[in-house]
Amino acid sequence: MQKLLESLVEKHRPAAREGKVAEYIPELAKQDSRMLGVAVVNPKGDVHAAGAYRTRFTLQSISKLISLMVALMDHGEERVFAKVGMEPTGDPFHSLYKLEITEEAKPLNPMINAGAIVVSSLIRGKSVEERAERVIQLVREMADNPEIDMNRAVYRSERDTADRNRALAYFLKGCGAIDDVEETLDVYFRQCSICVDCIDLARMGLCLAQNGVTLRGKRVIPGDIARLVKTFMVTCGMYNASGEFAIRVGIPAKSGVSGGILALVPGRMGIGVFGPALDKKGNSITGIRLLEDFSKKLGLSIF
Repeated sequence: MQKLLESLVEKHRPAAREGKVAEYIPELAKQDSRMLGVAVVNPKGDVHAAGAYRTRFTLQSISKLISLMVALMDHGEERVFAKVGMEPTGDPFHSLYKLEITEEAKPLNPMINAGAIVVSSLIRGKSVEERAERVIQLVREMADNPEIDMNRAVYRSERDTADRNRALAYFLKGCGAIDDVEETLDVYFRQCSICVDCIDLARMGLCLAQNGVTLRGKRVIPGDIARLVKTFMVTCGMYNASGEFAIRVGIPAKSGVSGGILALVPGRMGIGVFGPALDKKGNSITGIRLLEDFSKKLGLSIF
């Protein structure tokens, strides 16, 4: 496994020249697009890693999985999915289009920005800080790393440049989908700024692969919620490239515009990948190619 990962990093790292970092978030624009790292963790706790696997990066849209699980634990499926749908979309993750043409301003799924903003509005807590801390704490538990926290420079960078997300949020407020725009967005920016490395991400993936049970055997997510979230990862996890990813790679995964990808093979392993060079749909170019190669070599597809 170790040699395989090292060879895959060397093979796919040059593809970084075909992509670009997320320049619309100033702090993410500082990332080195040439980096590529991967970590794999199995139920025995064995860790195999290669490349820039110790480089820290922010979860960005990967955090949508965590906030969804917190909201579901707070309210249950009926309340959450009365506010946000379960259907994939062929539109970009930050698009307003479907909200404008449907009778009800209900985002199609929780993995696009509009849906994730609605989900963030549902997280319980007496303050923005308490609500965001509950998301961070679940990340810590899944990754078995109490040191995980948010990157405040990235948080401020997102908060200060989030014109498109503010447009989405005000549209949602105008339709009655959320109440306080700035508080909801502050929770959302904080969760997106949670900072991890590939091993953290792989341990989080393993927790989901084991239906909500951590490497140490602690249940931190109800099994039915873990299964639901893995379904969203397959249908919506890679933005509007989720169908192609399911065909070519065939495992549940969720990407973020920092270049991270959380992936898993049910019952077998969690996988964390980091490659900040993005394609036009906002997914890591090197990360997707590495995962496709990895899946084919080991026959990991769940289909």
